[in-house]
Amino acid sequence: MVSVVQNVAIDCVDAYELARFWSAVTGRPLDPDDKPGVREAAVLPAEGPALYFNQVPEPKTIKNRIHLCLRPETTREQEVERLLGLGATLVADLRNPDGSGWAVLADPEGNEFCVLRSESDHAAMKS
Repeated sequence: MVSVVQNVAIDCVDAYELARFWSAVTGRPLDPDDKPGVREAAVLPAEGPALYFNQVPEPKTIKNRIHLCLRPETTREQEVERLLGLGATLVADLRNPDGSGWAVLADPEGNEFCVLRSESDHAAMKS
């Protein structure tokens, strides 16, 4: 027997607003029952676990022990710019001149996540 990952839970101050941010990041819809002011909200993926946002009273205080890594459909640079426009902040730029590496960003509540090279970025390095 095995267990299946149902969702990835993210503690936050405003579940609905953070779910809206991640909905825009992933292009996936919010749960239709989610409305402003709810204590729990979810982004529904096409496949895989849901992103589940759970409102808690305390703010984030330390670095995440687990985080999401995103592989964009566009170039990594285009995606970093898009995410910054949505309200993310750049935490660490670990991109290398040869095209390897990644960018560490934070969502509006400070949760870190990485933007990896896209498949097209990866293919361009090989040519």
